[in-house]
Amino acid sequence: MSEVKNKKPPFEINEKIMNTVIDIAELVGKVSVSNNISSNPTLRRINRIHTIYSSLAIEQNTLNIDQVTAVISGKRVIAPPKDIAEVKNAYEIYEHMDKLDPYSIDDLLKAHGVMMNGLVNESGEFRSNNVGVVDSEGNVIHFGTLPQYISGLIQELLDWAKVSDIHMLIKSCVFHYEFELIHPFADGNGRMGRLWHTLLLSKWNPIFAWIPIESIIHDNQKEYYNAINISNNNGESTVFIEFMLSVIKQALLEADESNISKISAENISYRRWNLIRDFLNKYEFISNRDVQEILGVSSSTATRVLTQFTKNGKLRRIRQNNRWCYTTV
Repeated sequence: MSEVKNKKPPFEINEKIMNTVIDIAELVGKVSVSNNISSNPTLRRINRIHTIYSSLAIEQNTLNIDQVTAVISGKRVIAPPKDIAEVKNAYEIYEHMDKLDPYSIDDLLKAHGVMMNGLVNESGEFRSNNVGVVDSEGNVIHFGTLPQYISGLIQELLDWAKVSDIHMLIKSCVFHYEFELIHPFADGNGRMGRLWHTLLLSKWNPIFAWIPIESIIHDNQKEYYNAINISNNNGESTVFIEFMLSVIKQALLEADESNISKISAENISYRRWNLIRDFLNKYEFISNRDVQEILGVSSSTATRVLTQFTKNGKLRRIRQNNRWCYTTV
């Protein structure tokens, strides 16, 4: 194997790929500046849960997002033990992802050992038998590499990823495809390929540790397998690179839209509070009907607004003339 060590895997960098890379780089800068994900543990946790749910759902895990959340929160869930174990294992390795070296074969095996702990006999080991790779509908995509060549080819791929000067956005997609092509493990190859793709991207920019790219793959699962199939037929990964870059771009666009929505919600809340505060500067208390009139909202919305400002410590509820009203704290 040494004579082909660090050999570039087959793919082409076309105009579509380059344009998408430029778009993604701009979005990364925008989201990094505007999105508070790095300082918001709640948002990080939500995104991590969506990542794990989506990556496992692709592999036919039956738990829904609420059940995945419950398992991660340590709550009892009535579901197949295997599915629960998959969630626990995936959460554990994603939580320790920052400690993994993306170019280390030992860390790759260690990560698989955690991901597939108690699920397969060869967890943390390359497979010893031949396998056929199938998609979500049971169609054979291709046959994995013969077991005796797996270790050498994975080391070769890791070495190439480490020394190549190709942009990480492209390089991580190539790695993802080549990893699935080799199919080094008896089980868990899909979730490991997606984990390692995220790991590589996170070493380029830490924001990718918390962007749920797997959710977009799950939403476009048929296209995901189609891109693999076409690349297999073409003998190179260009189509898969194009697909995955579109997925990464979409994940960043959704993160940016989420942030815009959050900012808009904060602006609305700020304006509403100013109107309520101005009212309370003139009057001792404010009622639900008063809020309806000054904000132009329904009774139920007025209730939600008053409840939220009470929880935030800006208002307190009082009894006035046999009805509930609110005043400043």
